[in-house]
Amino acid sequence: MILDFHNHFFPSAYLKELAKGAADASVEKDAQDRMIMKTDGDYNIIVEEHHNPEARLEAMAAAGVDMQCLTMTVPGVHSERPQIGVRLAQIVNDGFAEIAIQYPQHFTALAALPLQDPQAAAAELERAVTDGGLRGGTLFTHINGKMLDSVDFWPLYEKASELDVPLFIHPIVPAHIGNLSDYRLVAVEGFLFETSIAVSRMLYSGLLERFPKLTLVLAHMGGTLPFLAERMDRGFEVYPECRVKLSQPPSIALRTMYMDTFPHSQKAIEFAIDFAGAERLLMGSDFPHQIGDLPGAINTIRDLAIDETEQALLLGGNAKRLLKIANS
Repeated sequence: MILDFHNHFFPSAYLKELAKGAADASVEKDAQDRMIMKTDGDYNIIVEEHHNPEARLEAMAAAGVDMQCLTMTVPGVHSERPQIGVRLAQIVNDGFAEIAIQYPQHFTALAALPLQDPQAAAAELERAVTDGGLRGGTLFTHINGKMLDSVDFWPLYEKASELDVPLFIHPIVPAHIGNLSDYRLVAVEGFLFETSIAVSRMLYSGLLERFPKLTLVLAHMGGTLPFLAERMDRGFEVYPECRVKLSQPPSIALRTMYMDTFPHSQKAIEFAIDFAGAERLLMGSDFPHQIGDLPGAINTIRDLAIDETEQALLLGGNAKRLLKIANS
């Protein structure tokens, strides 16, 4: 089975809710009559494959993908007022559940979470998993400026650990864009820095020692973390500030996390395999965003100098195990 872990989808009911104008998030048409989802500092062009399951299935078949794990993308629902965020999360998750029921061989999903209210996010994760059959939840690298190592999010981490489901950490527009505001640098590089900083804080905060059963998946190959791991360990060795809440080098916990393989750089994937092991890598395409590439994500893995067993793990075996996908 080829299973694409990192891709994005907007259930039609969510887009219809935004069209009512009650939420802060909105979709508008540009001069070329394209749907645009705007956020402060970035935007997404919404194509048919973003919201039409049949169009998505056609693209998957053309690329040779058997299944996708659908996830909410930027802007998420956490920038809304709490009650609206909860309602939008429920709409998204019910939409994901309906698609997974309609196409059980092709789709599963991770829950959108109203992260501005961590208690509500924990409750929605439980509802989405136990009632809707979703396989985990999606976090963003900061929640309206609040970082993921905050104690405020501990109820969510406790619930994910209790349910034994993964949380997927996806970047969002940096709280302070600065010099990333030009040239689409937020999407090209800023997202990778966002993941690196957010997860570094989680590591140095000792979060994985406090919640040893918590399973995290990092978007975009962990940003830059596989390449920075040695420096992070050096910081732990020489800086007392890095050891306040952490009892062992951060690379130990980092190697327990999963990472997806997008962007599909062959040398970067080989480095990540060398760092974390082939059993920690999940094929991801970032489809159907402009920067995404469904067939390219697969072909890059097939061109790696690894054996067939490792190749099968990256293409779907690891994701199937992580998401508890039964044999068909």
